[in-house]
Amino acid sequence: MHKNIKVTLLIATYNWPKALELVFLSVLAQTKMPDEIIIADDGSTEETKAMIEKYACLFSIPVKHIWHEDKGFRLAKIRNKAIAQSSGQYIIQIDGDIILHRHFIQDHINFALPKTFVRASRIYINEQTSNERLKNKLFKINAFSKGISNIFSALRMPILWPLFDEKYKNKGDERYEIHGCNMAFWRSDAIKVNGYNEQFNGWGPEDKEFIARLLNLGLKKRFLKLGAIAFHLYHKESPKTYLKENEKAFKETISLKKVYCKTGINQYL
Repeated sequence: MHKNIKVTLLIATYNWPKALELVFLSVLAQTKMPDEIIIADDGSTEETKAMIEKYACLFSIPVKHIWHEDKGFRLAKIRNKAIAQSSGQYIIQIDGDIILHRHFIQDHINFALPKTFVRASRIYINEQTSNERLKNKLFKINAFSKGISNIFSALRMPILWPLFDEKYKNKGDERYEIHGCNMAFWRSDAIKVNGYNEQFNGWGPEDKEFIARLLNLGLKKRFLKLGAIAFHLYHKESPKTYLKENEKAFKETISLKKVYCKTGINQYL
């Protein structure tokens, strides 16, 4: 456990400032603050910029807004740009539609170990409840809040963390399962594999391909279950136009045991 590590909270967003506001409110309520917040903005309009500026002054830590022009879904690229600009040793990565349990940051820090990366749980909030929360800025949430799924996963029980850790859902194809909206890794490890693969176009398993290279490098994946709980606001699914091509690239990384991608974070370092 690394209590004194410098931590970056990386938040990916695109044109949903009301959701991002709930993220900010849930970060402000944390029992342990990260050392900095970096917003990886995949081409949002001025409305998102205004929301970030509104909340940046409420934090006692740096809030950086990394933006590029909207040229379609380029999540891998904007995450690379954000990681390159980060100063934390450890990166906790979420999406801009995630409400954090108040011990979220503390749990990730307590769970961190060298030569590993972390998958953590995502709890779904249904459409009606999501709309209510967005309308009324309701960010306080727990396992017993209305409108959430998989209630067991929403319970926080640190005493049970060792039961899941490296054994849970970590065999066969399941070892590549990850939630890009709730994961954590060491910045130095991300740089060793050249970050996210920017050859991925549109929605697809860019997060799985990234961790496949971390696994090929020899890192261990650990599952933080019943801790670092993230509640996911409802939204419609993204178009999957390039999914077949992206899946092919992901499978190639596994079969060829690739540890490095050609088009990655090295462009921004």
